[in-house]
This record gives sequence, C-alpha cells and structure tokens, in this order.
Amino acid sequence: MKPIRAWWLALLALRCPRCHTGPLFSYSMYNLGHFMDMPVSCPVCHQHYEPEPGFYWGAMYISFTFSVPVVLGSGAVLYWFFGDPPTWVYVTTVAVVMLLLTPPSFRYARAVMLYAFGGVRFDKRFLEKGRTA
Repeated sequence: MKPIRAWWLALLALRCPRCHTGPLFSYSMYNLGHFMDMPVSCPVCHQHYEPEPGFYWGAMYISFTFSVPVVLGSGAVLYWFFGDPPTWVYVTTVAVVMLLLTPPSFRYARAVMLYAFGGVRFDKRFLEKGRTA
C-alpha cells in the first residue's frame, strides 16, 4: 500500500498521520461490533495512536460539531420538502439518521482529533517505497 501525499486525503482515508499508509482502525466501518476498535500503534511506522490517556475525550466535541449540521439539515429537509410534519416525524428521522451516521462520525471525529491535536506530522521518509520505521 502506497502512502498518500496530501494530509487531507490521508485523513479522509483514515490513515496514520505519520506515514499516511497504516489504517487508523482495525475493522471495517460496517462491522458494527468492532467499528470503534483501533490498533495501539500503526502497523507500518509504529506511531502510537493514543498520545496520552484520555486523549480522545476531545473527539466528542468534534463529533458534536459533525452532528449539528446533520440535525439542522434533516429538520430543514423535512420542513421544506415534506410540509412541516408532526414532531414525532422530526424526532424519529433525526434519531435514525444519527444512528446510521454514528460509525463514520465516531471515526472521523477521532481522526480529526489525532491529526489536529496529536502532535504527529507526516514524515516524508515514508514516501520511499517499502520504507518502514
């Protein structure tokens, strides 16, 4: 697997912030029993994914930031395109949409947290073919 050069593409692909090659999560996002499982460190460059204990508590604020536009957007779609349905329709729709978006929201909140606040930067040495730490 080749490293991804652009940091934002590596973030979208949920790759290690140091080598842009190793996966941040152990299982598929759609494996609902294990979508939260992260390896302790990158299998390629051995970068630890948890810089300090409790590091990912801050990811819940990022997840909240992802959730606000989803909730507002769902409400706006219901209001404008479905003629302002009863309150139970709003609540049910938002609950179902948020439940469906839980795995990607969780993963991307953690990835953003690691990329923005983990103190890890891309190491260009990993662009060389076959290079490992």
